[in-house]
Amino acid sequence: MRIYTRSGDKGTTSLIYGSRVAKNDNRVEAYGTCDEANSMIGLALSHLQHEQWEEKDAFFAIMHKVQTILFHVGAELATPAGKEVKWKLKKDHIEELESWIDKWDEVLPPLTNFILPSGHQGSAALHVARTVARRAERIAVSIEEEVPNEFVVAYLNRLSDFLFVAARYVNHVCGGEERPLLADI
Repeated sequence: MRIYTRSGDKGTTSLIYGSRVAKNDNRVEAYGTCDEANSMIGLALSHLQHEQWEEKDAFFAIMHKVQTILFHVGAELATPAGKEVKWKLKKDHIEELESWIDKWDEVLPPLTNFILPSGHQGSAALHVARTVARRAERIAVSIEEEVPNEFVVAYLNRLSDFLFVAARYVNHVCGGEERPLLADI
């Protein structure tokens, strides 16, 4: 299979089912931003490759599932209104994110103030992934009427919460320091 098709050389791209749109269409921005968040999660995991902690394999398995679901969220964003994808984002996927948030939050020190993205490189990369997921959510909201699945925006919203807690969890298990905002500037 060739990687290049030349079909986008004039500034358009295909959605699922073949309809063409401009590459700066909000739908393309939304699924492209999901891809960007997914790439940042991958970067974070690469920074954690040589770290060791008891639940590392479980953490990596969870992140693999999240990356797969995020890829499918992108597919849903690339599907024109009136069409459906084979794989469907469900409320269960959002609830699963919530259960992981709750599990990791139990072992974390309580937040008493705002924190800055900092600490371990894996944690910092997860914070970047979080902000990219928030951007994907904002773009998805702008096309919400065109997205057939009602759970897409909710998933992206919860995903950024999940990535925030995951970043804190990585700092916790890898000895990274959480830096609070300065009290007085």
